[in-house]
Amino acid sequence: MSFSPTPSGPMAGHSIQEQRGRWERKWTRTAKELVQTEQKYCDQLELINTYFVEILKAKGTLRQDIRESIFSTITSIYSVNQSLLVHLQRGEFERGFDDFCLHLQRYVTYVDNIQDSGKILAVQVKKNKAFRRFKKLQESRPEFHSFKLEDLLPLPVQRIQQYKHFLQALTENTNPGSLLFQQLSRSLKAVSEVSQRIQDNARSHDNQMQLRRVQKLLKGKKTKVIGPGRWYLREGWLRTVPPKGTEAKPKMFFLFSDVLLQTKPCPALHPTNGDKFAGQRLYPLKDCTVEKVFGHTKSQGGLLSLTFPKAKLLLMSSDQEDINDWYRSLSSAVGQLQSRSTVVHQRDPLSPACTTSTPAVEPQCPAKRIKLSEVPDQSGPSGSGCVIL
Repeated sequence: MSFSPTPSGPMAGHSIQEQRGRWERKWTRTAKELVQTEQKYCDQLELINTYFVEILKAKGTLRQDIRESIFSTITSIYSVNQSLLVHLQRGEFERGFDDFCLHLQRYVTYVDNIQDSGKILAVQVKKNKAFRRFKKLQESRPEFHSFKLEDLLPLPVQRIQQYKHFLQALTENTNPGSLLFQQLSRSLKAVSEVSQRIQDNARSHDNQMQLRRVQKLLKGKKTKVIGPGRWYLREGWLRTVPPKGTEAKPKMFFLFSDVLLQTKPCPALHPTNGDKFAGQRLYPLKDCTVEKVFGHTKSQGGLLSLTFPKAKLLLMSSDQEDINDWYRSLSSAVGQLQSRSTVVHQRDPLSPACTTSTPAVEPQCPAKRIKLSEVPDQSGPSGSGCVIL
């Protein structure tokens, strides 16, 4: 490893040597930890392949399609990482990761399958008595050190994230002008792409869980919230200000990336829907305008005005922080929708898709939930004087 000195003068040589020494010590520590953890990782992959994949294949306890759905590409991953381990133990880091990155597609396949893998495994443990006994027996072996199969299957996903951090540390302590730096940087870029895919998949899975949760809260099947490209953003109680100055009533709102859903609670004594909500109206956000009518006085909360092409909605809250959060969430969702729509139009103004599709908007901040049972106090500022146009 060589490093390029930049300072000059009699003291420069001393400082350069110190910096070079720090780089080399950090590089050595990182490399040592990488090799040690790679050995442990390969040992764990071997456990899965030896005591589960190979024996299950021989015994026929699981159908081939079910077995492949659970274990996916883990056998080929084990083969790839055995080769990587040999290179790392020889100190051939650049060659090892160059070869490893040529087979990253096996990890991509595994990453994309991991959620389904866990579900199928859970079903087999519950319904397949022979497999349940087999699994328990294998996990009781001393080699497993009390690990369950559920603990071991996510390891390839976790390892990709670890490779990213190791490669970052190695490149940061390598001379930027060296061939080694170029090779490690290339590997870091490839691994980072898979790491990002893992994060995107996790977010997408969490989003689908939120959409299903909200769908189960709604009475009947008339209101559909599960759809492609839709992201859950937040939910909460707000009072709607009706026309003619009548009293503002609390409604439960669910905000998604492209629509705002207004609901009302079902009667508490209803035998089946007492804990659910009835959908009242779905407001598309694409052409919405969000404004604060007032909200500077903490004791009074605030009022939001949402203007749609064919409707206007006034939302009130006595909680200043809550109304500010809603304003930010709604403004962000509307802004992203309109921004993406503008970009699409600029790319191809003649494309029919520009006017028929709603671009997906991912949440930019953590989704907010509240206790649905806590209906806000209906007392407070009434809707008198506020007119819905």
